[in-house]
Amino acid sequence: RRFMQQQEFEDAAALLLAEYGREHGVVTAPPIPIDDIVEEYLKITVELRDLRAEFPEGDVLGAIYFNDKKIVIDESLVPEDFPSMRGRYHFTLAHELAHWRLHRHLYLRRAGERSLLPDGSPRPDHILRDGKRDPKEYQANTLAACLLMPRDMLKRAWHEQYGSMDPIYLDDLRAKRQQILTAEVLRRGGFKSGEDAEDNMLLEHASRPLAETFEVSPDAMRIRLEGMKLLLRKKEPSLF
Repeated sequence: RRFMQQQEFEDAAALLLAEYGREHGVVTAPPIPIDDIVEEYLKITVELRDLRAEFPEGDVLGAIYFNDKKIVIDESLVPEDFPSMRGRYHFTLAHELAHWRLHRHLYLRRAGERSLLPDGSPRPDHILRDGKRDPKEYQANTLAACLLMPRDMLKRAWHEQYGSMDPIYLDDLRAKRQQILTAEVLRRGGFKSGEDAEDNMLLEHASRPLAETFEVSPDAMRIRLEGMKLLLRKKEPSLF
């Protein structure tokens, strides 16, 4: 699929929300009713299964069967059982929905061409592995973010939260580094490792109030706010 510009993802998300709004009422405030969009509007069945057991070769969180119009989510993300996974659940559902909107023409096959798993059951057309990266995954993640955190709605929420449209800078968060990291480690039950882990935790702390409002993970909210230049890692040099 060709390279898509950011504005095309924003427009695709706005179109889907407008379509849903015509039938089910306009969505004016977060959180976005992603379950209703998938099940009530698009009539896609959602199933919860132990995908990690079905696909032991990788950390599989979601899968989609285009011919059956079915999305399967790993049961470890079910918000009723694991409330802290609500954000991951919503994003996984939105990610698979994004594949439905963007990529189903690449996968829809005649029933006779279906590939099967060793036990004879149909193989899903797409599976979402934790950390998997290819252009289709990037596109699905981008559309999912635009859908769950619509740009204008997020700007309004930012203004309500912080009283202006000024960005928050990493340097300003570093001034309260110890206090923020202690709170984040307690909340998460541990410290994330990896490059930029500490900086990401500081930025996710600033993202958390809006993440809770939009019912997404602080990680997803951080990435969206950085993309909108409301969270910035570096201060731009001033002309004056």
